[in-house]
Amino acid sequence: MSKADIGLIGLAVMGQNLVLNMADHGYTVAVYNRTTKKMTDFIHGPAKEFGNIIGAETIEEFVSQLKSPRRVMLMVKAGPVVDSFIEKLLPHLEEGDIIIDGGNSHFPDSNRRTKDLGEKGILFIGTGVSGGEEGARFGPSIMPGGNKKAWPHIKNIFQDISAKTDSGEACCDWVGNDGAGHYVKMVHNGIEYGDMQLITEAYQLLKEGAGFNHDEMHTIFADYNKGPLDSYLIEITRDILAYRDEEGHPLVEMILDTAGQKGTGKWTGISALDLGMPVTLIGESVFARCLSALKDERVAASKKISGPDETFSGDKSAFVKDLEQALLFSKIISYAQGFMLMREAAKENKWVLNYGAIAMMWRGGCIIRSVFLGKIKEAYDKNPDLSNLIMDDYFRDILQNAQSSLRKVISTAITLGIPVPTLSTALAFFDGYRSERLPANLLQAQRDYFGAHTYERLDRPRGQFFHTNWTGTGGDVSSSTYEA
Repeated sequence: MSKADIGLIGLAVMGQNLVLNMADHGYTVAVYNRTTKKMTDFIHGPAKEFGNIIGAETIEEFVSQLKSPRRVMLMVKAGPVVDSFIEKLLPHLEEGDIIIDGGNSHFPDSNRRTKDLGEKGILFIGTGVSGGEEGARFGPSIMPGGNKKAWPHIKNIFQDISAKTDSGEACCDWVGNDGAGHYVKMVHNGIEYGDMQLITEAYQLLKEGAGFNHDEMHTIFADYNKGPLDSYLIEITRDILAYRDEEGHPLVEMILDTAGQKGTGKWTGISALDLGMPVTLIGESVFARCLSALKDERVAASKKISGPDETFSGDKSAFVKDLEQALLFSKIISYAQGFMLMREAAKENKWVLNYGAIAMMWRGGCIIRSVFLGKIKEAYDKNPDLSNLIMDDYFRDILQNAQSSLRKVISTAITLGIPVPTLSTALAFFDGYRSERLPANLLQAQRDYFGAHTYERLDRPRGQFFHTNWTGTGGDVSSSTYEA
């Protein structure tokens, strides 16, 4: 057998399916796993029908099977495990060889690895891969960043195995230097958190608020998926609501209501705080998962604290339509905040990000894929310097028209005592962003009163800071200030 075009280390579900995907597209792939049995089981199992997948029992054997420049993709647990495998690979690699980290690594790690490996002559790529098991097998969204010298050597492989849009464009393109690929994947995952939480709030409003049963909710989400909310997450929600267990019960109601998380939503929130960007919807979605984890405390509280004694009395069909508009409104806000964050991160890290291309990368294969993303690409193609997605005419008009529906839905939720943290923060952000004047003037006065933190004045040029001796007993010395 000829030498392999690419090698992959880490044969868990994602790794195995990426290998089969590559083999499907005619690439010869070498594979290695720390546990040799997993490699041999794969070679004699799922990979058996392919003649272009080569197993290796040692790192040295694995590297020897690769064409030059050697392309090695790591699909292993993020963190120290990635560094450990890099250290094992380095003695066997030569200048110009390529290491690709396809896991959910934190972008500062990819910044560091790009720099450190570059100094050793090794080209590093940190790439986000989204789409789960099915995406990996038949076409994921792939977001590569790192050392751009490596891109020509991996471009064809990545674009061949990636998902394709309806017009045939690959859902994979170069994102940017250093950790840009993993940063964009992190924001993707943050938006995914927001989308999922919005849908769960809609589910609770339909079920506990308006009293719809699971068959009716299945139909509602099926209808939603035929309109502007058409997306993977709405589609699977439709299917989940129709699924019954062995005894005929809706399976979703048998699942414990405590949500897990792997950290990418939290990383997005932390990055937003570091950069001073109000990415409120993703933040609320992370905190909603944290609140769900307090199951024992919530059960105890439910026995001692009661909410309003109200029942839904509105028009159910009208509520379903309003909820569709509320979801659309909030989804736009979530994406707008995500793109705000990427724009600020690009300034901070000196990345050149193509926001239209990023929207297209998410158009297929990934968890947040939806028809909606085509409109985001159009917005950035029309104006690459767009300051905020909600300033685009298309999205602004939707928000203008849908806001009354969201206000009705939130009012209903508040009246019924049903928590809607992401729906309500979407409206709060919208109302704050469209406000020429916010009450931060009082906040600055408070800061100056107790801490002499100073303030700027409306009647003086920006950049001039003032301090008032509010009580007459304080001094005239002011504290330093900073921009949040």
